[in-house]
Amino acid sequence: MHRSLRLTAMLLAIAVVGGAAGSADRAKGYLDPGEFDVTHVLEPAPRPGDPRYDADRKIFRATRALAGSPRWVLATADVETGAPAMLRDFSCAAGVALTPDNAPKLVALVQRAGADTGAQTAHAKDVYQRLRPFQIDRGPICQPQSELFDQKVGRISYDYPSGHTTWGWTWALILAGLAPDRAQAILERGRVYGDSRFICGAHNESAVEGGFLSASATMAVVATKPAYQSDRAAAKAELDALRAHGPAPSDCATGMVLVHGNAKLPYAP
Repeated sequence: MHRSLRLTAMLLAIAVVGGAAGSADRAKGYLDPGEFDVTHVLEPAPRPGDPRYDADRKIFRATRALAGSPRWVLATADVETGAPAMLRDFSCAAGVALTPDNAPKLVALVQRAGADTGAQTAHAKDVYQRLRPFQIDRGPICQPQSELFDQKVGRISYDYPSGHTTWGWTWALILAGLAPDRAQAILERGRVYGDSRFICGAHNESAVEGGFLSASATMAVVATKPAYQSDRAAAKAELDALRAHGPAPSDCATGMVLVHGNAKLPYAP
């Protein structure tokens, strides 16, 4: 994809997934304004002197050695957040080829729930205001820094928690619930999607962990809403029918090898 077109697509995706909480043009979620505040659940972002801060720096510096590797290529592919890319990313784990055309109810469900999880993560970013790792230590990242620039405030957006991880884990949690027999593979792919962010170097490892928790905590509240439960039932019926008669995903062998090889990283956990 041409660089300018890719940047435009990224900015549109960021506006939907990680836009500022309370933005008038943000997609409507299932939660009412002020109903939940994830910063009461998340541990504060690491600061200098915190062992987690030192661990983040160590992980960033060590994982720069992955630049150009197959895992780096996967992390680069995981930068994309649009529905077609997310459906493709989870197709092998779900056991069926997913597209916006054959799974519109699933897409609508995740996008609406993602409005809630994304708003909570955006709120936490504004509260903690942690710098991204490449703003602290030198090293390559797997995407242009311009894609991380927040036009509204004229700077690189904050690190903690990771919006990409929040988005990927929202997909994983919802899909795992809709296809529980595929839950392990789906959640594993969701974990890998989040880990791609610190492998990329766009986020600290603690921000990835924060994204997992932010999505999980917010989804625990979203799941109690009757509107969500109704939309979930429709999406499950759609997915069940698709799994029974839909096409099998392709190119799963290489992708799943990369997923299962995710633990082999050049740093001590």
